[in-house]
Amino acid sequence: MKKETTVRGGLWALVILAACGLFAAPAHAVLRVDINQAHVAPLPIAVVDLPAAGEGVTHAGTLAEIGASISGVIRANLQRSGLFEPIDTEAFISTPGPNQVRPRFGDWRAISAQALVSGRIALEADGRIRIEFRLWDIFAESQMTGLRYLAPPQNWRRIAHLISDAIYRRLTGEAGYFDTRIVYIAETGPQTERVKRLAIMDQDGYNHRFLTNGNDLVLTPRFSPSRQDITYMAYYNDKPRVYLYNIESGKHEVLGDFPNMTFAPRFSPDGNRVVMSLAEDGNSDIYAMDLRTRRVRRLTAHPGIDTSPSYSPDNRNIVFNSDRGGSQQLYTMRADGSNIKRISFGSGRYGTPVWSPRGDLIAFTKIGNGKFRIGVMRPDGSGERLLTDTYHDEGPTWSPNGRVLIFFRQERFDAQGRGGRARLRSIDLTGYNEMELQTPFDASDPAWSPLLP
Repeated sequence: MKKETTVRGGLWALVILAACGLFAAPAHAVLRVDINQAHVAPLPIAVVDLPAAGEGVTHAGTLAEIGASISGVIRANLQRSGLFEPIDTEAFISTPGPNQVRPRFGDWRAISAQALVSGRIALEADGRIRIEFRLWDIFAESQMTGLRYLAPPQNWRRIAHLISDAIYRRLTGEAGYFDTRIVYIAETGPQTERVKRLAIMDQDGYNHRFLTNGNDLVLTPRFSPSRQDITYMAYYNDKPRVYLYNIESGKHEVLGDFPNMTFAPRFSPDGNRVVMSLAEDGNSDIYAMDLRTRRVRRLTAHPGIDTSPSYSPDNRNIVFNSDRGGSQQLYTMRADGSNIKRISFGSGRYGTPVWSPRGDLIAFTKIGNGKFRIGVMRPDGSGERLLTDTYHDEGPTWSPNGRVLIFFRQERFDAQGRGGRARLRSIDLTGYNEMELQTPFDASDPAWSPLLP
């Protein structure tokens, strides 16, 4: 039994094969990574370079080269998650060939592997490549999952991300986040004449490109949770504008000219509205725009500064920060602006709140004692935890599965005004496994995309 799905744009196709067909039927699952623990010892996993079934040369390289590259990306993805420890290929006693379905499990137990990823790559008559992979439980000696992908050779990197997501899902029980993109602000030039461009890349830093040319100042991009659209603020002729940008078509659309906007808008989870902070007569309040009608509705009316709104995943509530109580704190309200409640009560100030796509947590930036730190709390304000503790961490954004955060870190300037390097960092909810995301220039204000369609 098999189901074929064509991805939007017709660029490639995915074929899912049931275990009763090409692959052996999976046995009772005994291998599982518990990602709810405070700290998880990485699971040893072996990922073999996909062997070529037959000869073939494509414009993306030979089949053997593409197979090795796919496996390399899978290993890198799994290792960056902090939940898996890919075993060095030099330690392998044997590697399955392109026609070997069932591995020799004893060879993998001997090097302490608990899971194995194997498969093969072949060239179809129409020029597409066919990639098959299987995930094995070494100690249960059973197959856990198996998939086949058909795609143009140049799409091999995305296939590697899809396979990584499938492995992550099977071994953790949670959706993966590898087949995603990051949009951010790329910064160049001296601090007094900073050039800020909108940039996008895969979550692992590859396929980097700029979306704006740097002629206009751009700020705080945000992804739509339901489609591949970005909303951001730009100063055009020194006048703030809110833009909607479609990544696939490259089309820019002006949502509106809003004088003195303090923060860029953020989408509702259904993608039908944006919520934003607008300044009028020196006072900032929260407004919502219906993207279908372009009608704007005011949600707050208070002498304090209300900014940085973010919807809950069920569209029913909004978190924002406000100084209405005397200092900058976090508040929640219903989506219609009613039932406003303060939820932060710790020392210091709170800003840039963003609701987890799981709905269980709110991430924020906490300012105090000369530091900007990234933290999380429950929507009622309980369970506050700080995940970082450095000079300046700001602007958290969630992975689609709500398990990882990306933020930007700014270094200190020295007495001569040098330094101040800004880079993107990721960290999981346990506060472990922090690492830098490679970007060609300084980077700030990241936003994580939903899983690609």
